[in-house]
Amino acid sequence: MSVKQQKNQMKLAFMTEEEVKPDSAANEGTETLIAERRPESPTSSRQLMEEILAEENLKEAMEKVKSNKGSPGIDGMSVGELQAYLKEHWTKLRSQLVEGTYKPQPVKRVEIPKPDGGKRKLGIPVVLDRFIQQAVMQVLQQYWDPTFSEYSYGFRPNRTAHQAVAQAQQYIAEGYSVVVDLDLEKFFDRVNHDKLMSRIAERVDDKRVLKLIRAYLNAGVMEDGLVSPTEEGTPQGGPLSPLLSNLLLDELDKELERRGHRFVRYADDSNIYVRSERSGQRVMESISEFITNQLKLKVNEQKSAVGKPHERKFLGFSFTDEAEPKRRIAPKSIDRFKERVRKITSRTRGVSLDRVVEELSIYLRGWNGYYGHCQTPEELKALNAWIRRRLRSYIWKQWKTWKTRFHELKRRRVRQGAIAQLLIHRPKGNWGASNHIAMKSALPNAYFRSLGLHELAVREDV
Repeated sequence: MSVKQQKNQMKLAFMTEEEVKPDSAANEGTETLIAERRPESPTSSRQLMEEILAEENLKEAMEKVKSNKGSPGIDGMSVGELQAYLKEHWTKLRSQLVEGTYKPQPVKRVEIPKPDGGKRKLGIPVVLDRFIQQAVMQVLQQYWDPTFSEYSYGFRPNRTAHQAVAQAQQYIAEGYSVVVDLDLEKFFDRVNHDKLMSRIAERVDDKRVLKLIRAYLNAGVMEDGLVSPTEEGTPQGGPLSPLLSNLLLDELDKELERRGHRFVRYADDSNIYVRSERSGQRVMESISEFITNQLKLKVNEQKSAVGKPHERKFLGFSFTDEAEPKRRIAPKSIDRFKERVRKITSRTRGVSLDRVVEELSIYLRGWNGYYGHCQTPEELKALNAWIRRRLRSYIWKQWKTWKTRFHELKRRRVRQGAIAQLLIHRPKGNWGASNHIAMKSALPNAYFRSLGLHELAVREDV
């Protein structure tokens, strides 16, 4: 295809129906295109691939891939090497995409630990495929996203997990005090390809795009040097998977809306709010049946349950059990937080206090950015106190000998009586000493602030 023909195709792709003239030689065959367009599926245009390959869309995709960074795929190419590779090979790659002959490479299978135990399987596409997937996703998302449910919050522009939690909180405040907490078992690993492709085909007529998406689904995974075919699932790790998951689960959202349920969904985590335990059990049974029969997915019976919102967690948060429920941090989230802080402040690390405080503050700032949206400042106050005690214990360990400890406490102008009480009675272990009045006097809160320790607090925008 010549450059001139490509430009003509691009121009045609962005023309409105009013601009397309059936009697124009340049528009041969477009009458059929217009007739086949479905108003509810704007992406049914047969020129969709050209829109994906538009210069501005590709530039945006490149910037996104660069900002996301990420590890190399099976070919070893890094994000930094992608641009030079495209300069050399883009003409050929573009022709393959336009002609529908492009073949993605298998993804690299890696496993990462899940917060609640076990392993989560991720698929890392090669950088080139991440770039192409990103370009496809950007175009499809702008058409599909406006058609998705108002109560779906995951992987969508201008929507956050905090908005999802706030919506759940509103339902509870309105008297829907029982939650049907649905967890889909290994969702990203079990997506039915035929079911997903049929949903995509309802919205996309460009066979090249359909073929490309199918190729990504079937690209296979490489694990321990061996490539295995993928007959189901959308590997987590690629830019396109979240959008495809939302498309498939939009069918669940629409069914819940049709039944008049109050619900909120974030990715594969769905909560439905009802007024009674009996209603909750009925909803759990009927919706589980819908998910199994219609979506060809499986509900995780061990993790799914009907219960009180304050007994369940949603996106790391829970709620207080009162007439006007407040957002609080779920106990499991606090447990994971403490586990991480314990590792950073481990007394056997043998690194300087300044380095410990620096690492700790980086983690605390990120954690506070998310969990600072709670409405229970007393929880954060208690965690701050616990963190300082961990650091006092770390310092007590560093002082090592009783002689050093005596001089350090005296140097910090701790009262003689408090020093004597600490050294004579010798509280059990470093942890016991860290809570003594002498240590609190020697290392007050202001001392840790002077080191730059980040303090947890409810965010001002909550």
